[in-house]
Amino acid sequence: MKYSFCECRQGPLLVAIDQGGLRHVEFMRGERPILPQPDWQRDDQALAPFVEQFDAYFAGRLRHFDLPMAARGTPFQQSVWRALCDIPYGQTVSYLEIAQAIGNPRAVRAVGAANGRNPLSIIVPCHRVIGRSGELTGYAGGIPIKRWLLALEQQAADDFVLRP
Repeated sequence: MKYSFCECRQGPLLVAIDQGGLRHVEFMRGERPILPQPDWQRDDQALAPFVEQFDAYFAGRLRHFDLPMAARGTPFQQSVWRALCDIPYGQTVSYLEIAQAIGNPRAVRAVGAANGRNPLSIIVPCHRVIGRSGELTGYAGGIPIKRWLLALEQQAADDFVLRP
């Protein structure tokens, strides 16, 4: 596994890849950060195209990532993560809406658990999932980072609409 870091206002973001693609994207100041393992190799050059896209996202210039993903999870987790990728930039949905999108409306808690195990923060936009009543709930990076990401996207979306 190769890794590098992207800097943002919330601190370093770990970006890790293997031969299949992107495996981990984690806020190092989050509640449960993944740390580089002893057998991982830091390779800023190999990760430069990945880091460039994150830099553009944090600057409000990128809405869709074009990166190979190689997240590992159960079939259920994979179905939830695919549904998360359908949430439009700058918008939010509830856990119930994700459960309905995967055809299992009674699996709200399981959707929440799969959301919490998402190894590709931002790319698979789990930060766009909120509680049914609109409250910000659970995020591995922590609620302050979730709030910041949602505000970042909303500001960029508003700026886009306001441009002539």
